[in-house]
Amino acid sequence: MKKDTQGRIHFKIVFWGPSLSGKTTALRWIYDNVEGLNKGGFTSVADHTGRTLFFDYTPMQATAQVVFDVYTVAGQRRHRGQRKVILTGVDGIIFVADSSPDQMEANIESMAELRSFVGEELGHSISLVVMLNKQDLPNAMEKTVMLAKLGLGNAPNFTTCALTGENVKRTFRQVTRDILMYHLYPKTSAKASAS
Repeated sequence: MKKDTQGRIHFKIVFWGPSLSGKTTALRWIYDNVEGLNKGGFTSVADHTGRTLFFDYTPMQATAQVVFDVYTVAGQRRHRGQRKVILTGVDGIIFVADSSPDQMEANIESMAELRSFVGEELGHSISLVVMLNKQDLPNAMEKTVMLAKLGLGNAPNFTTCALTGENVKRTFRQVTRDILMYHLYPKTSAKASAS
């Protein structure tokens, strides 16, 4: 959380997950379809195939005084250093897991890396919501299996399809709500996280 020169409070949200899990697609769907947010430009640093090279970014103003600065990270292994930089000052993370069975190992590696970067703050002072994306695939993994393998059984989670927007807005609303609750009522939020 930070304040700008106009007195607005900025909260930082990062879409995190393995390469091609749907981070940019989900953010683009929110940008194009969710009403009630005053959105700035959409910055995307991608290669010719559409893969994110560094990050995507858009500011979304919820009220006159609250702005969500929303980023995605590049999922490829070679961008580890860049991902760590983008986490600086993060208030909330949407972990985008790929429901394809052959991507489970990549999901696990991505979550392990995230935990190594943010430690015990994850799910506490840094809000965490999980998108179990690509649930429209005929061979999509079961929700309970994915959450167990990722060690995320207690995290708020949604089965999603970023291409159609199924539950993408609900995921975004959950992370913004959790961030605001933590900053408005930190003691209450800490007790709720502990239980």
